Amino acid sequence: MTNTGGAGFEYPPQPLVWLKRDALLFANSIGATADELHFLYELHPNFQLFPTYATILPFKKTSPEVTDFYAAKESVPVPGLPPLDVRRVLDGQRHLKFLKPLPPTSEGRKFELRTKITGVWDKGKPGTVMDTRSNVVDAETGEVYVEIHGSAFYVGQGGWGGSKGPASVNYPPPKGKTPDATFSDQTSAMTPILYRLNGDYNPLHIDPVLGEKMNFGGVIIHGLYSWNATAHGLLKTLGGSNPANLKEYQCRFASPVKPGDKLTTSMWRTGQPDSNGFEEVVFEVKNQNGKVVLSNGRAIMKVVSGDKAKL
Repeated sequence: MTNTGGAGFEYPPQPLVWLKRDALLFANSIGATADELHFLYELHPNFQLFPTYATILPFKKTSPEVTDFYAAKESVPVPGLPPLDVRRVLDGQRHLKFLKPLPPTSEGRKFELRTKITGVWDKGKPGTVMDTRSNVVDAETGEVYVEIHGSAFYVGQGGWGGSKGPASVNYPPPKGKTPDATFSDQTSAMTPILYRLNGDYNPLHIDPVLGEKMNFGGVIIHGLYSWNATAHGLLKTLGGSNPANLKEYQCRFASPVKPGDKLTTSMWRTGQPDSNGFEEVVFEVKNQNGKVVLSNGRAIMKVVSGDKAKL
């Protein structure tokens, strides 16, 4: 009988806290610009939390202080799974569904992160893949604001007798079609140093010695920096910087990004808008050498601006 490896296991709910200052820092760290004061100025009449901020909450939880990244990630034992080493885990992909806009601060409210394992796949010698769904929930009303579907790859920790899992769904760029829009993001040595202050204090993103030990050749930028900065660029380029125009957003972490890399995102509109004006946009992110760093990019959004956006 195949070991199902903890699928269906629910972690204890975790309380979540964030402040307006956290909203401002996050927007700064992912590239919001001075023409987007609704993300950068707390007294703006339309001040908003950038929608993908939810990806920070599993790291930050309630702490306003620097945390020990590895200690904070010590996992709850999961029935049916061997112990997994959180020091050897890489992000696979993230998929967010935006159901209600999170307020710019949690003050006066009680939010929780409720996480369930949706699948664990034994890839043999390469490692184990764990899929989870984490809901950001108003604990008093039960309303779900954001669904976070994540995939983590535990390097070299396979071979425990589980299922290999289904083939993943892919959203490749249309062959032979010119992108409908593009934008670029020039990273620097300071990019991960600023981004980590949101609450993702993995030493790999600041300590070159650790990066050498893990065979990355030094510091690498948080995968979720590239993920979130691309979400910002996509919303600004095609969605008029309006969070209401983004319903879903996802992509896969394909290869590491190093400080100083220039990332270029290409976007394609792939179908007709639905009755509410939302349509599918697929995208791909490459570095200056043409290597794909974010793949399987897909957003469901309203297109209101951008190159060729009003065809």
